[in-house]
Amino acid sequence: MFTLAEVASLNDIQPTYRILKPWWDVFMDYLAVVMLMVAIFAGTMQLTKDQVVCLPVLQSTVNSKAQPGTSGKADFTTVETTTGQGEASSMRTVSFGSAPTVTPDIPLSGATSSQYQPTESGQELKKEQKDSSGRKTNLDFQQYVFINQMCYHLALPWYSKYFPYLVLIHTIILIVSSNFWFKYPKTCSKIEHFVSILGKCFESPWTTKALSETACEDSEENKQRLTGAQSLPKYVSTSSDEGSPSASTPMITKSGFKFSADKPMIEVPSVTILDKKDGEQAKALFEKVRKFRAHVEDSDLIYKLYVGQTVIKTVKFIFILCYTANFVNTISFEHICNPKVEHLIGYTQFECTHNMAYMLKKLLISYISLICVYGFICLYTLFWLFRIPLKEYSFEKVREESSFSDIPDVKNDFAFLLHMVDQYDQLYSKRFGVFLSEVSENKLREISLNHEWTFEKLRQHVSRNAQDKQELHLFMLSGVPDAVFDLTDLDVLKLELIPEAKIPAKISQMTNLQELHLCHCPAKVEQTAFSFLRDHLRCLYVKFTDVAEIPAWVYLLKNLRELYLIGNLNSENNKMIGLESLRELRHLKILHVKSNLTKIPPNITDVAPHLTKLVIHNDGTKLVVLNSLKKMTNVAELELQNCELERIPHAIFSLSNLQELDLKSNSIRTIEEIISFQHLKRLTCLKLWHNKIVNIPSSITHIKNLESLYLSNNKLESLPAAVFSLQKLRCLDVSYNSIALIPVEIGLLQNLQHFHITGNKVDILPKQLFKCVKLRTLSLGQNCITSIPDKVSQLLQLTHLELKGNCLDRLPATLGQCQLLRKSGLVVEDHLFDALPSEVKEVLNQDTSIPFANGI
Repeated sequence: MFTLAEVASLNDIQPTYRILKPWWDVFMDYLAVVMLMVAIFAGTMQLTKDQVVCLPVLQSTVNSKAQPGTSGKADFTTVETTTGQGEASSMRTVSFGSAPTVTPDIPLSGATSSQYQPTESGQELKKEQKDSSGRKTNLDFQQYVFINQMCYHLALPWYSKYFPYLVLIHTIILIVSSNFWFKYPKTCSKIEHFVSILGKCFESPWTTKALSETACEDSEENKQRLTGAQSLPKYVSTSSDEGSPSASTPMITKSGFKFSADKPMIEVPSVTILDKKDGEQAKALFEKVRKFRAHVEDSDLIYKLYVGQTVIKTVKFIFILCYTANFVNTISFEHICNPKVEHLIGYTQFECTHNMAYMLKKLLISYISLICVYGFICLYTLFWLFRIPLKEYSFEKVREESSFSDIPDVKNDFAFLLHMVDQYDQLYSKRFGVFLSEVSENKLREISLNHEWTFEKLRQHVSRNAQDKQELHLFMLSGVPDAVFDLTDLDVLKLELIPEAKIPAKISQMTNLQELHLCHCPAKVEQTAFSFLRDHLRCLYVKFTDVAEIPAWVYLLKNLRELYLIGNLNSENNKMIGLESLRELRHLKILHVKSNLTKIPPNITDVAPHLTKLVIHNDGTKLVVLNSLKKMTNVAELELQNCELERIPHAIFSLSNLQELDLKSNSIRTIEEIISFQHLKRLTCLKLWHNKIVNIPSSITHIKNLESLYLSNNKLESLPAAVFSLQKLRCLDVSYNSIALIPVEIGLLQNLQHFHITGNKVDILPKQLFKCVKLRTLSLGQNCITSIPDKVSQLLQLTHLELKGNCLDRLPATLGQCQLLRKSGLVVEDHLFDALPSEVKEVLNQDTSIPFANGI
């Protein structure tokens, strides 16, 4: 036998799930408990006290109406009969009125009717009958028990017998239907995860602080409006309003303030300090909410299951009500029973009483009342489910009441769960919305970031770069710490992989800042910060994956001198839209583009009148259209690297002011067009390295002013004499070719200072080489040279000599006469250096800081 507690446990759910139980579910749960009590009470009463008491219906009650004169007398007659076997047997007949009744101990077929006169013994029985009350039936106890049991099953309606069990089964089904969505595996895990996250969000200290700051934000800003201007430094733009950002420019404008170029920016200092542990927990909650939302919003299984179980309960209610109402009138106290056991009992009809009828009827009426209430609640639930779209949830009210206006609306199961929580307490959804807001998450990151990156810690990360400038590099942070802008002596600021970088007005304190690097960092700037950057920033590096990452304010920095763009500019989606605004960069001198261009963007011509250096580094994509170069008449330096060029572009020959041309890492095989360089009177440096050039045409002599010629990493096998007619040549680099001989004409290059022929097949050094007395760098490594002439001592200005990788047996002792040469500038095998005379080694090991009388 199960107890009430065991049955009620079917209706038990985890206490944390109660936030998903609206009032109607709670009410139905209580109704189910009451119905359980009704079922168990009825079942207990039925098992302990339920019984039927039956009495035979005597035929005299019917005949007495026909013969009223004898209705009060009973005739008793004893009849003796003889059976067919000659045996005597007696039969006692009790007659009520004129209807004889045969006792069960005498077979009905062997009874013979006879009429006897009353004897003396009969008169005694009559007298005894008058003294007793009631009607005698001559049935013993077992016959009564038997007929009671027979009539219990035959006369009682089935509903009276099984009512407790039906109520119990129906109630269990209703309970299971109410809580099935908490037990079904595919929904139980989501609900459990949701309730866990919701509880943590509700109790998180960040939720309380975020909402409390929202509540007092307006009053705090009003106070800061009066006092902040005196406590923070001001920056007043000296430029005109021209070049100010348009309405579409991504700027940060705090509510309650208006920034302009001639007004100081007032920033509200954050007073919120969150414990590191609380901050980490809040960050983890943001990540959990983000992942849970992505997981739950994909389906509406929870919503469908809840609707399904509500429909099942409603159908169950209608079914129970329809068939139960018909049985109310069938439950009665009296019943007529015809058991058809006359051969055992002697009577054909019995009148029975059911002692539990009254109680069962009252319990049935109570049960029907409970079911009706339960059913009406189910109908209301269905009305609520279909009255509004529960698969959509809007945080409109939360957005209006808080500063987190970016809280997104949710859908599907996520929305349904929030609707259910609202029926419990709307404060849960309001607190939960804080963790759906990117503004809230960014604010938390900002507070945690400022707590971690203090001024002292940032100062330790400041270093000096190659240009002896103070540089700070921040990598993969959640934002830019506020303390960065207190480093007023900083020259270079590098921000890399900081997706939520914001540059506030405090940057106006950094008066030395002239160089800014944004590597995958689409930074947003406030109005006053933009005015400062527009007037002070001189060099900007922007590295991006897609052109959309380039902040729009970059193209409005009219005092910018150098712009470096590194990223994809040739995708089908952007179509070069990122370079539309270059025309505003009126002081731009250097433009460096490292991308995958197929043609030079026509937008670059917007800066053509003042651009002096253009660098295009492709990733191996062939640069086809170069006509735009003709408009770059003021360009002095041009680099087209890794652009898969096969010939020197003709558009270059129109650049009359060109001084340096770099065509590194292309596929140039022939340079016959080099004769056209004679029109470029100012060309002094020509870099054709890392190509496939086989020979140098003699027309190179027409480039009279050439000072540097780079032809390394090609396929040259010889150096024509025409190269050595370039009297102004100071640097010649033919390293890593297949040159086997250095022509004697090299001695004509009296101005040659740097000669690189490393990685060739040279075996003999001509004596004329050492007539180039101005040589400072001589790279002869990785050749086949067997000896170094003693005339190397004539190179008094030599500071770098590379001999490693040759076939040398010794080094000339005259190396000691190269007064500027030191061991650090001598690249040679250790054993060759050790073989030098000690006095030579002593000279080579001298400190380079010692001045020489005949040195430079």
